[in-house]
Amino acid sequence: MPTLVHEFVWPDRIVIGTIGAPGARTFYLQVRTGTQLVSIALEKQQSALLAEKIDEILDQLISLDGNPFSVPTGTPIELVDNDPLEAVEEQFRTGAMSLGWDPTTAQVVIEAYPITDVDADDGDDSLDQDGAEIPEMLLVRIPVGTARAFTKRTREVVGAGRPICPLCGYPMDADGHVCAPPEV
Repeated sequence: MPTLVHEFVWPDRIVIGTIGAPGARTFYLQVRTGTQLVSIALEKQQSALLAEKIDEILDQLISLDGNPFSVPTGTPIELVDNDPLEAVEEQFRTGAMSLGWDPTTAQVVIEAYPITDVDADDGDDSLDQDGAEIPEMLLVRIPVGTARAFTKRTREVVGAGRPICPLCGYPMDADGHVCAPPEV
């Protein structure tokens, strides 16, 4: 059965955003080109790691003699995107992801795949006529400047969660925090 590929080659927008209050947020990777809009759910840790690894790729490219791909060291101001997520309709919850570099187009390549061990009886709409799950994936190619802007925003979104308790190091909830003393 062929895989349904949600492909974005030069997206108009790619961001990480959240829905919900800190401590109960759902993270989304949202990509849009024209009217094509895809939102996939991720874990907070996946979001943070994605930003970290994209920055690592870009930093390695900068270190090449002459910076042949014109990778910016910081975020180009014209690419900063602080707008909220657009209408979110979750396409799938992300399981595996891969990250790469395409030197022919000077783009970072992100691939995301859904969690595969989901029970088919959970009301999932991604079933074919025979009731089998249709395999799908997200494939996004983004230029280096957009990649820098993406990582900056992602780090800000991830860091905007619950404050950390200075005593125990665990997140504090808005409705209170019982601090467990550190074990000695």
